Amino acid sequence: MKLHLKVWRQQNADDKGKIVNYDVDDASPDMSFLELLDVLNEKLALAGEDPVAFDHDCREGICGSCSMVIDGQPHGPEKATTTCQLHMRHFSDGDTITIEPFRAGAFPVIKDLVVDRNAFDRIIQAGGYISAPTGSAPDAHAAPVPKEHADRAFAAAACIGCGACVAACPNGSASLFLGAKITHLGELPQGQPERNSRVLAMVSEHDASGFGGCTNTGECAVACPKEIPLDVISQLNRDYLNARKARRKGA
Repeated sequence: MKLHLKVWRQQNADDKGKIVNYDVDDASPDMSFLELLDVLNEKLALAGEDPVAFDHDCREGICGSCSMVIDGQPHGPEKATTTCQLHMRHFSDGDTITIEPFRAGAFPVIKDLVVDRNAFDRIIQAGGYISAPTGSAPDAHAAPVPKEHADRAFAAAACIGCGACVAACPNGSASLFLGAKITHLGELPQGQPERNSRVLAMVSEHDASGFGGCTNTGECAVACPKEIPLDVISQLNRDYLNARKARRKGA
């Protein structure tokens, strides 16, 4: 396959950045998208040029590191697919492909296709945990969980924190990510002690990090490679309102 790539190049956060054109003449339909970039970078390195910087780790659709916008869509055109699991057979010989970093005020560009997603880490640090006594592990099934709650918790826990929801949202909101974390713990008995303090702290950090507000456009759920349901945002809103009410009564 012969492909024409239009790649965003930016040396650092202060650099203006620009689209640079590259041709790859020996792409295989069986390559993953990251392997295509590996081929391009090998070509650039042999020519003495600076390779394209991009994030990757597991290359198995698990870690969420491979975040980039491909032809205007976070992670590319295939539904429920991370960039590392996107294969070149979904493109055609002679295609022009535009590759950019995630665009969001809370995700500043570090270099080329790499963005700083530490804002997600700060949100988790603010409240994405539970109280757990030290000592030996509890017996299996010591805390019964209704299947409906367990299924919903598992569905929300599938979030890999890649940030596609933020990149797809016209407001740069992380509400789907935040809703997934709130719903995951909120559906389990282990998550109840910090339920109110968790949502207040995590929403506060979300706003402080520069993410926008949710206006229910739904683009986040469409772009999510793990198909996190949009209704986790409703759970987030309910928990937040209940926590605000409880804090006012306590005051």
